[in-house]
Amino acid sequence: MRGSPEFQAGNLARTLFRSGAKKIERINPEHQHHGKTGSYLTTETYKKTWINLFYFAKDYWKIKDCTQLNEDVIEDYLYDKIYSDKGISQQYLEKLSSAIGKLEIALTHFMRDECGKESHYDFSIRLKIVNDARRTDMVADNYHNRAYQNPQQLIDSLINPLHQIAAAMEYEGSARLAATTLIMPKQLHGYRIDLITGIEKGLIMSKEKGGISKEVMVSKKTYTQIEEYIEKNGKFKIDRQQYMTDIRKTCNALGVKPSGSHGLRWSFCRRRMMEYAKAGYTYEQSLQAVSWEMKHNRASITEHYLGS
Repeated sequence: MRGSPEFQAGNLARTLFRSGAKKIERINPEHQHHGKTGSYLTTETYKKTWINLFYFAKDYWKIKDCTQLNEDVIEDYLYDKIYSDKGISQQYLEKLSSAIGKLEIALTHFMRDECGKESHYDFSIRLKIVNDARRTDMVADNYHNRAYQNPQQLIDSLINPLHQIAAAMEYEGSARLAATTLIMPKQLHGYRIDLITGIEKGLIMSKEKGGISKEVMVSKKTYTQIEEYIEKNGKFKIDRQQYMTDIRKTCNALGVKPSGSHGLRWSFCRRRMMEYAKAGYTYEQSLQAVSWEMKHNRASITEHYLGS
């Protein structure tokens, strides 16, 4: 299907919505209205989730056609929500899962009715993710601290050496996930003394939301590794999904509760607050400074990361 995420989601919403469709028809597997919705407002709610998902697939998986979605994209999307900086409530996660379940039906109907093709979409991975999130208490409290107790052990234990570098960027410099998956030569800005610790570090300019550039300071070791890799390969690039999978598998092997790559940013926050304190900054000054380093504005955001 061609068109913007909004256009594609609109097409699927029209396919899914059937005004006046009776419940007995919608729950009958043999009826042509099976699985469809009879509420316009409910359909619009699903549509908003689909648009967000389609943009995610476009930005991170380079999938511009929603009919090409697969369970790997769905898995990555849901874990991205679970491991987001702000966390996610159980109710909202279940809402996303429900919308994705309806997406299966909408895509199936669209392919059959509009394209004349019998296609089956299986996004049941969503149910496993929701159940695992409930079981491991990942969604019980949005303020649950997701920091790793021993982040360096996790980084050193990752299977792929490039993933170790990306993880180090998140832990050492609070780089966002998107900034670690692709680094071009022009983003390397040499070395600078960290005024808080007095240690020389490497400076990388990362692209944030809206195309704004932000500074990420990493250890000389990490910077040198990135620099040498780029000299040989032209750029530093990793696969987002493989990186996230490596982190989850490594956490399981270490017996550590997975918090995704975002957990490394939480760990950064805890460590950086201590560094500011040792440098003589007040608690309030540290909160604001660390918030800026994490690419936020309000000091209260830092307290969110410090929650127990």
